[in-house]
Amino acid sequence: MAHIVRTVLFTLTLAAIGLAARADSLTPAATQPVAIRSTETMPTADHIVVRKAQRKMYLMRGDTVLRSYNIKLGLNPVGHKERSGDFRTPEGRYVLTRRNPRSDFFLSIQVSYPNDGDVKHARRNGWDAGGSIMIHGLPNTLKRPPDYYERRDWTDGCIAVTNSEMVEIWLLTPDNAPIEILP
Repeated sequence: MAHIVRTVLFTLTLAAIGLAARADSLTPAATQPVAIRSTETMPTADHIVVRKAQRKMYLMRGDTVLRSYNIKLGLNPVGHKERSGDFRTPEGRYVLTRRNPRSDFFLSIQVSYPNDGDVKHARRNGWDAGGSIMIHGLPNTLKRPPDYYERRDWTDGCIAVTNSEMVEIWLLTPDNAPIEILP
């Protein structure tokens, strides 16, 4: 069922992109609706790799990069997230656990931080490990000028991409896909 929904959404997205691109043309035919049908299935990632130092995220299928994205991280991006409020993006192996189409940000997919090791480390130090680490788009209500989000790390510890990239990630990643976040 999820595969069918993703195929339909992808087809609708392609149709919208095609119509928008054609609307930029000045020819009369450009204003006519276009029906796009696709019998091909979308390539689905089987895992995600994030390289924090390079500010890159890769959707992977085996050893093949399906897509790559420039990303923004937490306000304090160097090092592994240890506790709530440290503004770090975690490092390690996790999975994508939950999708939220009604997020405060344009779509969000939850990363399974904290894992058991993260919780044990935080408890040993008397900290709250934190949580709610997501891959997401821009805030639905911008609190700063748009260029702020383009030029710097700005999240509380999440992985941020553009809204159009978030649609693609939403469509190309299955539930429970592994994600490896590297320094």
